Amino acid sequence: MRRASLRCIRRSGPDDAVTSTGATSLVLIFAAIAAAPIIADLLARWVRVPSVVIEIAAGVVLGPALHWVHLDDVINVLANFGLAALMFLAGMEIDLPRVAGRPLNMALTGWGISLLLGVGVGVAMIPLDGAHSGLIVGLAITTTALGTLLPILRDAGELGTEFGTNVLAGASVGELGPIVAISLLLSSERPARTVAVLLGFVLLTVFAAWIALRGRGQRLTRLIEDTLTTSGQLLVRIVVLFLAFMVWVAFELGLDTLLGAFAAGMVFRLFSAGGSEREAELVEAKLHGLGFGFLIPIFFVVSGVKFDLQAITDDPTLLLFAVGFLALFLVVRGIPAALLYRSGTGAERSALALYLATELPLVVVITSIGVEAGRLEPGKAAALVTAAMLSVLIYPVAAGALRARTASPAVVEAMEA
Repeated sequence: MRRASLRCIRRSGPDDAVTSTGATSLVLIFAAIAAAPIIADLLARWVRVPSVVIEIAAGVVLGPALHWVHLDDVINVLANFGLAALMFLAGMEIDLPRVAGRPLNMALTGWGISLLLGVGVGVAMIPLDGAHSGLIVGLAITTTALGTLLPILRDAGELGTEFGTNVLAGASVGELGPIVAISLLLSSERPARTVAVLLGFVLLTVFAAWIALRGRGQRLTRLIEDTLTTSGQLLVRIVVLFLAFMVWVAFELGLDTLLGAFAAGMVFRLFSAGGSEREAELVEAKLHGLGFGFLIPIFFVVSGVKFDLQAITDDPTLLLFAVGFLALFLVVRGIPAALLYRSGTGAERSALALYLATELPLVVVITSIGVEAGRLEPGKAAALVTAAMLSVLIYPVAAGALRARTASPAVVEAMEA
């Protein structure tokens, strides 16, 4: 019977080759994901390289370099889920009471300055590439890769420090601000309508937050507790449902779906505050395992597979653009925040600038929107993505080295672990 079933599977019809290619690509992607932390550990003898960098590089090698991985609908859906999970976990890390006050005010001011500088860069590019291209480039260089920085900061033991709070606040605004700007400027040709829709989405999010803060009924509390370690996993299922719902709402309203995922994470954090400490620890571990262990690495590998390597090889001068964009990340996004962070030492201010100048997911999203809309040349998009990948490779490593000079012994021990 088992052999007969296997024969039936093998005789699946004319799409066998596509299915086989997709399955092979998935295996290679999962192999790259599993190998990434091992390679990072081996490289740690000489330089600390975040796993996300290795995952993206693996995607470039397996995709455009060797042509071993080919994307299909299944892989693309998994990658989109990975991006949504990345934004959800980023939103879940936003502790508003913790970052409220000076850290948040400083973050908002710093991003406001970055936005003005980015728009200035975009205006300066108008004679070269046109107004639309300048706007896209100017917006892309104001982002911060909060989702990318989270595992780096967590592994370094920084999230519980005052410095980590300032990085978290700055990165949160650097993630949320561009997402809102994308919804307003790039997702619709009717800004007035988009503003009204965005306000409606904000009201919906506030209402969901109010519901989350009202407390739980006894029956729901009991069900959640009883299924924490069983196959029921009610709270995890609620999280997945709420994430899907908020992404769907954002999509139906014509907003960027990243906004829905980010808002879902913020609301769920409020909901989880009403549970026990045991529940919070277990659910957080499960969500991190599902996100960082499965879905999110797929997004990073697929981002590497989608990288336009051909554009770079055809026009090597684009590497000069990439270096220029890399410098702009630091000048436009990092330095304004460092100048505002007056309470820290020189090394801490420099480390803050380097962390906040780390960009990637939103650069990929913004450039993809620009290319699909015909507003950005594929070569310029490849140069921006190259700069973003370099920023993830260079800036966090340099920031960690600077922090090792001034951080507390506990943080230093976490960095060296």
